[in-house]
Amino acid sequence: MLSRLSLALMRSLAPWPLAWVRAAGTLLGWVLYAVVVSRRRVVRINLRLCFPEWSEAEVRRHTRGVFVHFAQAWLDRGWLWHGSPELVRQRLRLSGAVHELAGQEPVVIFAPHFVGLDAGWTALTQQLARRFTTIYTDQANKVMDAWILAGRQRFGSGRLFGRADGVKTIVAALRAGDPLYLLPDMNFGPHESVFVPFYGVSTATVPSLSRFARLGRAKVVPVVTRLTPQGYSVEVMPAWSDFPSDDLLADTARMNVSLQTYIDAMPEQYYWVHKRFKDRPAGESDVYA
Repeated sequence: MLSRLSLALMRSLAPWPLAWVRAAGTLLGWVLYAVVVSRRRVVRINLRLCFPEWSEAEVRRHTRGVFVHFAQAWLDRGWLWHGSPELVRQRLRLSGAVHELAGQEPVVIFAPHFVGLDAGWTALTQQLARRFTTIYTDQANKVMDAWILAGRQRFGSGRLFGRADGVKTIVAALRAGDPLYLLPDMNFGPHESVFVPFYGVSTATVPSLSRFARLGRAKVVPVVTRLTPQGYSVEVMPAWSDFPSDDLLADTARMNVSLQTYIDAMPEQYYWVHKRFKDRPAGESDVYA
């Protein structure tokens, strides 16, 4: 019942002026910052590790900003998934090297975990004439799971693969010309990862960007989405040259170096609530203990 009431509230936000939605998101972010102590601690530890030059006051300020941007992006799903198509298109600005996504050439899209990741996906599936694919993890709450699935499939050109679909099915779609919207910058456990630097910290990182590019004979095109006062800016960047290489470790390290430059431009919009450094190399202690 609580989930259904929450979704009714999200739908009711769709016609609101964007400034009102963002103000509600700011208030919700402050509440989450005050109440969700465990995740506030995770964000603070992540920021201290990645930005050791920041003072404690700066870490606190940016931590609050992370919660505000997270909450604003969450409430934005009200109009992203229930607003009119014209309203959605108006608030999503697609820019940059959009030509990289034209035609039928295999493409792996590197889409980092910024708060606007759903807005970026929506912009691509609504505004470009290709069928995009991505990998979806089922949610434990089945009511929310159905809502998220419907929202991400709203504009018809998107296909969501479950983990059970397997690599072969995903690669076949990639080779057939369906770009893969990939979010590989999370910790999925040491058995799926390699350890490479991220902000100077040895970090368990999924090497799937290099693997899918190689298996799909695809180019890699970064797409970075920024939350703005007008909605979202979805920037398509030029395809990476000389990628993938024959060195999986070097490719994954290169991904993290590029990711750092994107984060440095908007650190409060990255998904710092995730325990990015949970798995440590042998002999290193748990940073979240």
